[in-house]
Amino acid sequence: MAKRTSALPVKPVSDDEVRALLQRYGCPVPFHEVRTRFLGNIASPAMSASPIKVVERLWGGKLPAFDTLDDANKLIGALLAGLWNRLTRHQQRSTPFRLTRIDVAPTREGLSALALMRRQELDGFVDGLFGDNEDLDLPERAHRGLDKLAEMRALFAGVLNVTSDDAIAGTEKDMQATLQHMRGLTRNAEHEMHEIVLSSVRARKQALPGVPARRSTLH
Repeated sequence: MAKRTSALPVKPVSDDEVRALLQRYGCPVPFHEVRTRFLGNIASPAMSASPIKVVERLWGGKLPAFDTLDDANKLIGALLAGLWNRLTRHQQRSTPFRLTRIDVAPTREGLSALALMRRQELDGFVDGLFGDNEDLDLPERAHRGLDKLAEMRALFAGVLNVTSDDAIAGTEKDMQATLQHMRGLTRNAEHEMHEIVLSSVRARKQALPGVPARRSTLH
């Protein structure tokens, strides 16, 4: 059966509208990471996983204060009936997930911004997958995928550390090569995340046994 989806009435809500609402309510999690948190939870085999819990975790475990009930319904509806439900289509092999794209120049600042975004996206995916759990039983393919994501996260974090250190010199050619490498890593990360989603959803449907995995795998 399909993964948990929102029971709220479905109303088209654009990503820009979701971003505006997250900003309005002071969400400390950037939109690109919200997407991957949701995707990870959509695939999660954890029985305790639920969309509303993921939303609450965006604000540290408790929803922000609302002036009216309509305001609360608008935010939750945008996140669940809108963004969450759109992301559920990535449970199909024909609809692979894509990380957020930004235009960056091959400069220290551009590389740093891209590396930070990718690290946050990978962290968000694992946070959504594990939820409140430190351990999960995952199918073998998902387990391998997490190991590969861990390697890619380390590379993105390494780029962030280097580009944040003014004492480390880098030529324009070096930065262009690093940017191209990160674009390749982005495609690889998307592939592994999609395979993790597909294998986890398939295992959940068929009640297949999994391999123990720890949240710390990616860090």
